This record gives sequence, C-alpha cells and structure tokens, in this order.
Amino acid sequence: MIYNKVQKEIANKIDNEPQLSNWRDWKWQIKHSIKSLDKFELITGIKFNKKERSDLEKTFKKFPLSITPYYLSVIDRSNYQNDPVFKQAFGGIEELTTLSSELADPLSEDKDSPVEGITHRYPDRVLFHVSNTCSMYCRHCTRKRKVGDTDFTPSKDQLSAGIEYIKNTPQVRDVLLSGGDPLMLSDEKIDWLLTEISQIPHVEIIRIGTRMPVVLPYRITDNLVSILKKHHPLWINTHFNHPNEITSSAKEALAKLADGGFPLGNQSVLLADVNDCPRIMKLLLHKLVQNRVKPYYLYQCDLSEGLSHFRTPIGKGIEIMESLIGHTSGFARPTYVIDAPGGGGKIPVMPNYIISWSTNKVVLRNYEGIITTYKEPDSYEPKMCDRNCDKCDLDLNINERDESVAIGIEKLLSDSCDTISLIPKNNERLQRREDHD
Repeated sequence: MIYNKVQKEIANKIDNEPQLSNWRDWKWQIKHSIKSLDKFELITGIKFNKKERSDLEKTFKKFPLSITPYYLSVIDRSNYQNDPVFKQAFGGIEELTTLSSELADPLSEDKDSPVEGITHRYPDRVLFHVSNTCSMYCRHCTRKRKVGDTDFTPSKDQLSAGIEYIKNTPQVRDVLLSGGDPLMLSDEKIDWLLTEISQIPHVEIIRIGTRMPVVLPYRITDNLVSILKKHHPLWINTHFNHPNEITSSAKEALAKLADGGFPLGNQSVLLADVNDCPRIMKLLLHKLVQNRVKPYYLYQCDLSEGLSHFRTPIGKGIEIMESLIGHTSGFARPTYVIDAPGGGGKIPVMPNYIISWSTNKVVLRNYEGIITTYKEPDSYEPKMCDRNCDKCDLDLNINERDESVAIGIEKLLSDSCDTISLIPKNNERLQRREDHD
C-alpha cells in the first residue's frame, strides 16, 4: 500500500513521529479521524471565513463530521469545492435544509423491525444492523438518523436477540450484515457473529455491506481475511461512488478480498455533482470490474433528511443507463433502482426497450435505435409447469421445495392461485359498494 507525499504530510500534522506502520494501522486511522472543523483546517490548510465556519458548525452539530486520514488524503485540496471525495466527506449548510418530502427513516426500516437490529422486509432475507458507527460519516447516508450514535454499540446480548430471531424464522436463507459498518467490529466479534449465524441450518449465505475498502482500505488485513474465509459462502458488497476512490490502497484491499474467494459487488448512489455523468459512471464501472468487483446497484438517492442537494431527477439515471446498455459489457452494468419510500423495497428503473406488442409479435428497439421484432410462439401451453409445486411430478422435480407463499405480482401470475386482482386498502370505489350494500 502506498505511503505518498500527501499522506506523509497529513501524518506529520497528526503525529510527531509518524511511521508507515501507523498510517497503515486501521485502528490508528480511527483514533485520528478528523472530527472537528479546527482539525480539518489545521491538517488540510483549507481556511473558511466566519460565515462559512458558522454554517459548518451548525451542520456538524446535527450531522457529525468524521473523516479518516486516509480518505482525507484523497481530496484534491487545490480544487476542493469541486472534488467528489470532499463533497461526500465534508458536507455543508445545505444539509440542514429539510424538505416536506424528506424523512428521518425514508425506508421505514424501524417499522419493519421485529426485534432490535433486524429489518425484515423481503420474504427470504433480513438486514442485520450490527453497528451504528462508521470509519467515516458519508454526507449522503440514508441512515443519518443512526450513524454516529456513539452511545450505541451492540453488545453480544443485543446481537443475540437478532440471531435468535433468524433462528426462529426458517424462511430466512440470506442474512445481510449492515450498519453503520460491520467491519468496525473487532475481528473477534466478527468471527463470533459469523459463527453463530452460519450455524443456523436454514441460512444459506451471509453478506457483508461495508465501505471500508473505499474509506479505510487498511481495515482489510490478512487476519481479517483469514477469519472471513472460515465462513464461506460469504458475499461482500462495497460502496465506491467515483473512480477517484479506487486508489492503489483500495485496489490492494479489493485484491485481498477477491483472492480470499469472496464474490465482490458494488452499490453506488447517484449523486448530483459527484457522479451524475455517463463518462464518470462508465469509468467507475470499468475500474470496478478490472478489480474483480461486479457493479450491483446504482441507487437513486433516498429521501432522507438533508439530501435534496444530492438528488438528481430519475431521468438522469435513465440517461446513464442508456449510455451503458449496449455500450459496455453486461456484467459491468449495475441495476438502477429506487428504494421505495415507506419500505416498498428496491424497484428497478430501466429504459424501455419494448415499443409495442401484439398476440404473436413483440416490437423492440436496441441501444442504437434499430427497431426489430421477436416472433412469439403460435401456440403455447404451460405444460412444463402449473406452479402447483406440492403436486409436482415433472422430470424437473426438485427435492428441496420452496415453501414461501406467492405474493404481489408473482401471486397474480401463478396458475395455481385464483386471485385476479390486488386492490389497495381503502379503495374508494369498493368502499362505495360496501356502503350501498
């Protein structure tokens, strides 16, 4: 991992006797995180006027500041106002603007929490909040209401309550560890947590969502990797938003994880004046796949408090997807999603490639604008599957049956279900019917 001139300069201002070993020590980085305006000015040499300082102090009082020395070293101080790393790490008075459409908990995670620390929104998987702290406080965080709550570090007893819920909920096959950042936990606690969850018979995979490879790559130590390797199948998703974040140190951290056998994914957030450009996004995606990271999601920025200055129109995301589909490899493209307010989950939003269709033909267009057709089968009967899994006697019969109950659109498509409509609660027309009866 590189120890360059800027990093040496920062280390000198933090520590009288800086050593390469200190800079690469993730605990040293956490201990010396920049959490005050005075310290930021001292280390960077950037000075704010009286009005700017007053505004920033107000902002940090509500939404705390915390930047690792490493991530600070990535900021271009000669043009910091336009630097994508600075904008993600530092913040400003615009964060105190709260629109009527913004919510403290826009995804209703707390309402979908059966026990402390667990969000159970989808049928077969849960989100397990195992930490409220991060090595850096991202200004675009959807959980700004929680992250930075230094008074809450889950104890083993609190984590055990979440583990117990997973044990008692057999449909859960996938557990995502999130936070905060799960890798803020000690190696020993991570090992204990993964051991407890992996011993639950119906849990098939565990995922970890972390931004450490981006903001503190030195956390990816050989010891951590050796611990994680004990708990395969383990998937790791990280959170690069801009190509400038993929430094030599970040590449080395990703290589350790990839060499450890972990499938790596990346979740980016579409951020105004940070990455809302087709060229920037394409370069980011290409750099990710070069480092064995699969672009997974591109998120529309959530309706969290104080994020209005980061949000783009959905049309900008569609424009970016148009610039990717057909223009780069399929595995280098993320799925563009909106995490629906109120806990509706992730909704894919993509350009429309179906122009029209009839009973036997579909009219399509490609990325070049070429219009073509696809001939449907003249006669199609669902001979292979009637969706009646309990009585399945086909050659494709499987031993492990899916016991989950079809809901939503899947329910309407199921031939084994008589439901023909999904009707919103308090539908006025049906209410009038009941009143007439």
